Amino acid sequence: MRFELTILGSSSAIPTMDRNLTSQVLNINEKFFMLDCGDGTQLQIRRQKIKFQRINHIFISHLHGDHFFGLIGLLSTMQLLGRTNGLNIYGPKGIDEIINMQLKITGSYFKFPVEYHFLASGKSERIIEGSDFYVDAFPVKHSIEAWGFLFSERHLPRNIKKSFVKKHDIPIDQFDKIKAGADYMANGKTYPNEEITEDPPEPRSYAYCSDTAYSEDIIPYIRNCDLLYHEATFADDKQKEADEKLHSTAREAGRIAQKANAGKLLIGHFSARYKKLEKLLEEAREEFPNTHLAVDGKTYKLPVKKG
Repeated sequence: MRFELTILGSSSAIPTMDRNLTSQVLNINEKFFMLDCGDGTQLQIRRQKIKFQRINHIFISHLHGDHFFGLIGLLSTMQLLGRTNGLNIYGPKGIDEIINMQLKITGSYFKFPVEYHFLASGKSERIIEGSDFYVDAFPVKHSIEAWGFLFSERHLPRNIKKSFVKKHDIPIDQFDKIKAGADYMANGKTYPNEEITEDPPEPRSYAYCSDTAYSEDIIPYIRNCDLLYHEATFADDKQKEADEKLHSTAREAGRIAQKANAGKLLIGHFSARYKKLEKLLEEAREEFPNTHLAVDGKTYKLPVKKG
C-alpha cells in the first residue's frame, strides 16, 4: 500500500526561484489529499504529473494568503477540465465566502459540487472516517486560528499464510473469520489462528504542522507519528522574529519531533531570505538527527512496516 508525500511548495510568504508557496499532496493507497494551496500550486501539480481530478479532498490550515491563494485557480482549472465528481474542502469558516465571492464577481460557477467542512475552533476532531484510514484536525499556535492534520492508517486484519491457502480448500465465508482471529476447523482438526496467519503491517501516520509557533500542546496529537512535517521558518538568529510572528525556528521543530517521538522530521515553510538551507537543517538535526529538508518536487515514501 502506498503512503507517499509529494512536496509542491516549501516557501513561506513569498515564492522564490526554487521554492513555491506551501502545498503538498499525500497519496494513501491511491487516495489523494492536498494540504494547503499556495499561489502557483496547479503548476506544481502539472510538473509532478499528478492528475487534478484524483484530488477529492483539500485541507486549508488557516486563512493566510500563502496557504490558499492558489485555490480558486485550481478549482477553476478542474472546472475547465470537465470535473463532475464532488470536492471536499476542510478549513476555517470563511473559506467558502472567499471562493463564492470570487465566483460571484467574475460571473463564474462550478458544475461540480463543492462541500465545505469547517474546522472546530480550539479543539481537535476526527474529520474523516475511512475504511482503511482516518484524519484528525487539531489546533496549533499561530497569529490567527490555524490547524494541523494527522493522517493515520487503520489496523488491518491478519494475513492468511499463502502456503496454508494452497494446501486447503477454505470456504469463502471462512476467510474473513480467520483474518479476524478465528481458528480454522476442517475434517475434525483444528488449526490455531496463530499458526495459519501472519501479523499485518503496522499502520503508518503522517502529521502536518504549518504554521505554528513552538508549542508542546500539539505533542499529544502527533505523538509517535512516522513522518512529521513541521514549519521551520527561521534559524536561531531570528528567534525574536519567530516569537513575534508566532512561527518556529528549525531548532524548535527538531525539539518538537524529539519530544513527540516522531520517526522522521521534514522541515519546511522556509523564509525567502534563506538562499541555502544547510544552516536550518543543521540546527534542527542538533535536536533531532533524523531531520530532512522538504524539497519542492520531491516525494517521500513511508515504507510498509512489518507487524
